[in-house]
Amino acid sequence: MSSRTLRPGGRAARVQAAVHQATRELLDAHGRAGLTVPMIAAQAGVTPSTIYRRWGDLGELLADVSTECMRPDGEPADTGSVPGDLAAWGEQYREEMSTEVGRAMLRDVLQSCGNWGPGGGRSPCMSFTADQIGIIVARGVARGERVPSVDAVLDTLVAPIIYRLLMDAVPPTPQQVARWVQACMQGATKQARAA
Repeated sequence: MSSRTLRPGGRAARVQAAVHQATRELLDAHGRAGLTVPMIAAQAGVTPSTIYRRWGDLGELLADVSTECMRPDGEPADTGSVPGDLAAWGEQYREEMSTEVGRAMLRDVLQSCGNWGPGGGRSPCMSFTADQIGIIVARGVARGERVPSVDAVLDTLVAPIIYRLLMDAVPPTPQQVARWVQACMQGATKQARAA
């Protein structure tokens, strides 16, 4: 398991928090072009070797900071229906990730995805997203609605949003998100409620 997926306590937590904060502040002030590990270390009050030991290189540190920024603050909005919840979630995700900052975070995480390759499991970002979709699906099951599988939503709604954001100069539109939600619902089935 990568050290970045751990949630350290004590001194390690303080170092991680200081380095993350320093990275975000320097990114805001100077952008990515001139950012270096020694700059971040000086700002965080640690040695560069501390950063290299924990993250390996600047790319891994940026991916870790981006992953933490992408961690959801709470549960997805409950609109009263699975299509409504998926539409609200998809539109919020599209809007947040369509920004310059959002696209940069996606690129940072993508550049370090090799660490989660075969046998390494899901990336933390994939897990966050699957958990959010799982909440929406579980709500629908509890209400007795037809629901798509979590994987169907990842493949039919989330994947096209991310692909468009990374591969196209024009971000996906709200209308595209609505069509992708409809496509998710086409394969939806009724599932038995848990006892």
